[in-house]
Order: sequence, then structure tokens, then C-alpha cells
Amino acid sequence: MSTRRPFVLGLTGSIGMGKSTTAGFFIEMGVPVWDADAAVHRLYSTGGAAVAGIAAICPDAVVDGAVDRAVLRDWIGRDETAIRQLEVVVHPLVALDRQAFFDKAARAGQKLVVVDIPLLFETGGDANVDATLVVSAPADVQKARVLERPGMTEAHFAKILASQMPDVDKRNRADFVIETTTPEAARTAVQQILTDLRLRIAKDA
Repeated sequence: MSTRRPFVLGLTGSIGMGKSTTAGFFIEMGVPVWDADAAVHRLYSTGGAAVAGIAAICPDAVVDGAVDRAVLRDWIGRDETAIRQLEVVVHPLVALDRQAFFDKAARAGQKLVVVDIPLLFETGGDANVDATLVVSAPADVQKARVLERPGMTEAHFAKILASQMPDVDKRNRADFVIETTTPEAARTAVQQILTDLRLRIAKDA
């Protein structure tokens, strides 16, 4: 049984570009996916590894043994040091969660895995993967998708976009780009990427 770290494909894309749908296609095709947002959710849930650390820096954010994200957002809005304090607590725990995923995949003999990281390029996470994949769609399609989400406003959408690297820059930096205008096209593109990567991995083995 192999214990070598699998080939890691970093999946990213701006809000509303179809990243979750694309990650689902990889799962359908038998590729394990680690989801950064899901990892943070686990860490913030009751009994999660981040709860005690967050309670130490923002006691009001812990309610009934779990982290209340709304309170956390309010704190971040009031205190310019909040994000850095939060990173010190959460980032090492996220890294441990990701490493546990790699270790499990290696023990299972997986040759290829996907890590789904929304801010892959913004945080420099692309340095820790073997290839990068950006999902993309026309700006009007992206906007329509995001504004369909409950509670989303144009102002909030604009604020999120401002915090993310422009789509064109992500596309230029990526090894692979998938257009997600239709699910069928995205699924076909995932199949092709998997074929290409599996040939590459076999060649490098």
C-alpha cells in the first residue's frame, strides 16, 4: 500500500463560478476532494478544534459550545486586528485537517486528490499543490447566480468581488480552466482533465 502523497490538484474560482458543482463532478468520478470551507465548519462546530482558541480571543463568538459566525463577522468589522488573531488560531488547524486528508488518501493508495480552496491564489496556497484548476463563467452569469442566493445584495456581492483576485488573473495563472456555463460542458472538461492528469501521473511514477 502506497504512503506517498497523492498528486494534488488545487481547485479554485471566484464566487458564483461553479466551484462546488465542479468539485462534485470529481467526487462522482472517484477522486477524493478536501473542502477548505467544510474544514472550517468542522473546526467551528460543537467540539471543534478551533472553538477553545476562538473563545480565548473573542469570547462572545462562542455560543453553546460552537462558533457563531455572525458574531465573528461583527468582531472582524470592529477590530482591525481580528483577522490576524483569527488566522493564528485557525490556519494551523486547517493545515492539520488537510494533512490528515492527504494521509488518509495515501494510505488508501489514491494517486490523485483535489483540494477545494476559494482563495487559493490570494493566500499563496498554489505553492503547495501540483497543478491548479480555475472554474470560470461570464460575468453576467456569475452575477445572476450569486444574486439568487438568499440574503445576497449587489452591494455585498461587490464587496466579495473586491476581496478576490480578478477572474482574468486567476485564469492566467491556472494550469487548467473549466467554463461552467453548462453542467454538461463542465463535466466533460473534468473528465478530460482527469484523463490528462492520470497519464501524467503514470508517466512520472
